[in-house]
Amino acid sequence: MQSTTNKYVLLLLLVAGILLAIGLIAPIITFKKFIFIQNTFSIITACWNLLKQGQIFLFVVIALFSIILPIFKLAFLFKLALAKKTPNTGTRKLLQLIHRFGKWSMLDVFVVAILVVVLKLGAIGDVEKHIGLYAYASAAILIMFLTNKIVSHVEQPYK
Repeated sequence: MQSTTNKYVLLLLLVAGILLAIGLIAPIITFKKFIFIQNTFSIITACWNLLKQGQIFLFVVIALFSIILPIFKLAFLFKLALAKKTPNTGTRKLLQLIHRFGKWSMLDVFVVAILVVVLKLGAIGDVEKHIGLYAYASAAILIMFLTNKIVSHVEQPYK
């Protein structure tokens, strides 16, 4: 990548990493039932609660698609942005795979899960959204944008 573009991409990757960390750790929703019962969840605590409750399948799906894959994708994009030479064929194929299926690793699955929770719990109590939800969604969108930018740059000499 050109030096200016590379600095721009690295800065945006850093911002995406910070947003992702905030989105994983900060509260995403608070469920209020009646006046006295209140539960606040982050993505990490929600996954942990699923594991504690024995919901192994849901734990694996949410942990894999909402935590592990986004972190892997971000680390891979950092590696590509910092690379001094053109990526080899295997790296380009992995980047294409991440680009093609990466959308499913974060935003879509997570938003659907949140909507299911909000709809199911809406009849029983109030659901309040928090900063973690917005940070996570922002990170997802930014990472998708940066993946597209890096894919375009990597494929440019080969078209």
